[in-house]
Amino acid sequence: MIPSLKGCAKRGVGPKMAEKDFFKQLDLEHKCREIRRLILSTACHAGCGHTGGSLSCVEILAALYLNCMKIDPKNPSWNERDRFVLSKGHCTLAYYSVLALKGYFPPEELDTFDKVDSRLQGHPDMRKLPGVDMSTGSLGQGISVGIGMALGLKWKNMAGHVFVLVGDGELQEGQNWEAFMFAGHRNIGNITVIIDNNKLQLSGRVDELLSLEPLEEKISSFKWNVFRSDGHDIAQLVSSINTAKSDNMPSVIIADTNKGKGYSRAELNVAWHGLAPSKEELNEALKELGY
Repeated sequence: MIPSLKGCAKRGVGPKMAEKDFFKQLDLEHKCREIRRLILSTACHAGCGHTGGSLSCVEILAALYLNCMKIDPKNPSWNERDRFVLSKGHCTLAYYSVLALKGYFPPEELDTFDKVDSRLQGHPDMRKLPGVDMSTGSLGQGISVGIGMALGLKWKNMAGHVFVLVGDGELQEGQNWEAFMFAGHRNIGNITVIIDNNKLQLSGRVDELLSLEPLEEKISSFKWNVFRSDGHDIAQLVSSINTAKSDNMPSVIIADTNKGKGYSRAELNVAWHGLAPSKEELNEALKELGY
């Protein structure tokens, strides 16, 4: 029997939501909790990793890989697949955790994170790990790469859509705005950029170091459709992604998130940009997550 839908508006669930959709959302929320467990456990085991920004983009990656993207882990080179570029390439703790849950490799392999000769390098390597469409790490380049992929798909008359996940801090680099200008001018409609708008970067608050505002107005002036979503509301994200994917214009989703989401010690704490939890902190975090 379906649980009571009273108060479900807080979850982004409408009163007429179908039972199967409601349970799918609950399943995604459960998987997001599991992804956070994997992120924190992997970082603790490795003694390194970018924990804060990985925790902030969990729902974004879950919505893409576990619901919205057309992909096949058993055939990661499938020509008709959607493509994904992790422009914020340092946040592989989240990326690898989602790929493992999706079935691209065994979750036990997360224990090799950032080790010599591991497929799970600190930044993603498309030559090593099936399912990774682009090697990234140098910030500010992902949108340009994604546009190149999108153009290639159009020229080959292939139906795939390209998704690019960028951090808000990396939008301070000028190449992003050249890319926005180009794609808007060419009306490249098979690309969606998602901004993990967690408001913190390596050394402080984005709005204090170099403000991006008014962000929506700036991007829309380059002829992109701009959507805004609660970046931790899986239902909102899925709806926004599917709408953007079906649009004929290039689209941006500004996903408002909290850096370090899910662990109170890390949340909105700039020190956790590249900090791994100790064993004691891991146990504390797992209790907060309900494990």
